[in-house]
Amino acid sequence: MDILQLSTLDTSFADFIVRTESRPCEGLWLAAALVSSVTCRGHVCLELSSVADHGIMPFKPGDEPLDLPPADRWQELLAGCDAVGRPGDYTPLVLDAQGRLYLHRSWDAERRVAEGILARSASLSGDPVGLTAGLDRYFPPVGAEEDLQRSAAQAALSRQFTVISGGPGTGKTTTVARILALLIEQAGGEPLRIQLAAPTGKAAMRLRQSLTQAAERLPLPDSVRAALPREVATIHRLLGVVPGQSGFRHDRDNPLPCDVLVVDEASMIDLPLMARLLDAVPGDARVILLGDRDQLASVEAGAVLSDICAGGSVTAAPADRPAIVHLTKSYRFTDESGIGRLSRLINAGDGEGALELLGSGLCSDVCWRPLPQSTAFADSLMATVVEGYAAYAHAADPVAALEALDRFRVLAPHREGRHGVVSLNRLIESALSRVQSTFSAANIQRPVMITANSYELELFNGDTGIMTGVGPEEGPAVYFPAPESAGVRRISALRLPPHEPAFALTVHKTQGSEFDTVLLIMPDKMSEVLSRELLYTAVTRARKRIEIWGNEEVFRRAVERRIERSSGLRDRLWQGGTV
Repeated sequence: MDILQLSTLDTSFADFIVRTESRPCEGLWLAAALVSSVTCRGHVCLELSSVADHGIMPFKPGDEPLDLPPADRWQELLAGCDAVGRPGDYTPLVLDAQGRLYLHRSWDAERRVAEGILARSASLSGDPVGLTAGLDRYFPPVGAEEDLQRSAAQAALSRQFTVISGGPGTGKTTTVARILALLIEQAGGEPLRIQLAAPTGKAAMRLRQSLTQAAERLPLPDSVRAALPREVATIHRLLGVVPGQSGFRHDRDNPLPCDVLVVDEASMIDLPLMARLLDAVPGDARVILLGDRDQLASVEAGAVLSDICAGGSVTAAPADRPAIVHLTKSYRFTDESGIGRLSRLINAGDGEGALELLGSGLCSDVCWRPLPQSTAFADSLMATVVEGYAAYAHAADPVAALEALDRFRVLAPHREGRHGVVSLNRLIESALSRVQSTFSAANIQRPVMITANSYELELFNGDTGIMTGVGPEEGPAVYFPAPESAGVRRISALRLPPHEPAFALTVHKTQGSEFDTVLLIMPDKMSEVLSRELLYTAVTRARKRIEIWGNEEVFRRAVERRIERSSGLRDRLWQGGTV
């Protein structure tokens, strides 16, 4: 029996909805409270059958369990309520024929995403001979895995909406660099407006670096090389935030100046933001999404990339559906790589096999350690982080400190609790301060992560900087990577938006980032945060080595548990569901 505790927000929302009714409506209060609850947990809708028929017991705060009607009867009752409409009705709640109940804004966002994708899913006419010749130059046939990259390019050049999915090191950005070069060639000298974007500043910087490196390795004509885009914006910056308003400058009525849009780390994009992004893209523009369908979904509502990738492939999808290509060969992790093998075992749900690999000692790049208890935990952590952050502690300047920070990082699933990042950051900073009173001669103090967007300073949630102490002529400052160069930009610590220490990060916050070595500290008890997707995301943040401290039973149960988010997007895209 699953327990669902309703919050005060949920019950207050339900009270409000019931007050809008002109007559009593049985089942409405409970439905409204539950749809509020599941929406706050990342679901797009409430599937009535999932709570009515699968042993879920909801509670009011401090109250007795609530009785649930059978799903079919519940659906009939709600259909007669004024506050509940059918798809297309302008009502607070929307109930579709499949028994999915939405907040109106969630239903509308899902509709807009489905319409935006399906409207761009038809094949484009073009020169097949010229396309084949271009593909032969940039993607010469070599093997099955390279053929997948060629298939991705062919889809992106012949379809208006394409998704290229794959794990770290599978060549997504290399493939898209060649695609952009081909598109520029096919434009025949006409200017091609290409926009590059990512959900966070860190992800945007990594996309820019990866595309620059990929382009440098390609034998391109000077005219094509000069036409390749150099700037990558965060999605919010691309859409243009309007101060004091909830909307963006670019929308359906004022679309982006764009012929091609490439968006990296698409798994991080929630449903409302994807709806606004697709609204702002001109109807005739190409859209290419890059991402890893197996990673954690967005923090907010929906699992958009997973839903898009759920129903097809470039070879199997109908001509009027999205083109999906999943790259499988990792050029970073060989078949002998422990990180690669571990990530595959986790993805397959094989917790026993993953633990056996971690404890076998056969792969030097993966390591398991039972979670130390009591005072031994602090002592063990101190010894590990003093070694791990040694390069950071002795950095000569903020540029060197930022570079060193990517060599080692502590991750945890939770923010709060004994093994959460708040506690870990305190322990780590204390450990480093014992080694030396200041971290370096450059007065490097601590890394910080921005937790709220500041459009004025162009700092965004997830951006990481290096804080320095008070110098002889200037106050404390924080240095962030410059978005368009290899340098840094200095911002007074007094102007900084909300932020927190970043020696230890939640796994969610590391999406779009990679580190040479990762220490993952798991909690000693199972929680709803732990899942297969979270462990896969944590493991694949490591480029060279990952060490996991944990409890075997907790690890095993986390690998077995998949994140399921209720949504109708998959049906809309792949089963002809009502839009």
